Amino acid sequence: MTGRPRVWVCVPTYNERENLEALVTRVLTTLADEATDFTVLVMDDGSPDGTGALADRMAAVDPRVRVLHRPRKEGIGPAYRDGFRLALAEGATHIVEMDCDFSHDPALIPDLIRATADADLALGSRYVPGGGTVNWGIIRRAISHGGCIYARIILGIPIEDLTGGFKCFRREVLEAIPLNDVHAAGYVFQIEMTYRAMLQGFRIVEVPIIFTDRVRGTSKMSRRIVLEAAVGVPRLRRLRRGPLRA
Repeated sequence: MTGRPRVWVCVPTYNERENLEALVTRVLTTLADEATDFTVLVMDDGSPDGTGALADRMAAVDPRVRVLHRPRKEGIGPAYRDGFRLALAEGATHIVEMDCDFSHDPALIPDLIRATADADLALGSRYVPGGGTVNWGIIRRAISHGGCIYARIILGIPIEDLTGGFKCFRREVLEAIPLNDVHAAGYVFQIEMTYRAMLQGFRIVEVPIIFTDRVRGTSKMSRRIVLEAAVGVPRLRRLRRGPLRA
């Protein structure tokens, strides 16, 4: 792929009114300094707090902001799948996914994009040298890191941070993954997308990031999401029909 990158930053939201405007502004400012054609896509799952309406107002005054309204809360998986489809249809060459709560630093988006010069998928990683987490309690650290270790062992792949949601895909990766077959709703979606990319033989690189727990709003983590990952990871292993491609 040659020429100027066309970057779409996909941000799923549910009751993120407190964070949305500041987050989108930071992303726009960051990418304005890069030699890219970019769009910020807000995928709102019918937020009752007015997040979707705020996104519409932002889009009305800035053509770099797009909004995808979804009728109800279904989880990050369905939201990202719809966002990816729209980004691909609009000609995106690079698709970034990130949270709306500033857990992912917008200033690091260019690092992920640049990392795809030598890879097909760049993962913002908390668990490689230089990465880490801030403001997490010991229980959440154990659940997150333990979940990554669990998935890595079950799937047999050398990725340190399989559950992170700060990524940059080259469009070829998303074109090769059958999105209609990806049914995960919670954070196992992140594991599945990376695993499917690896099964397709795409090059994956981990870029160290510092993950900062949200200051405003409510975490979307739940026991149901943890259970989905625990049950869903062994099912993903069935996708593998032989040795991983080199």
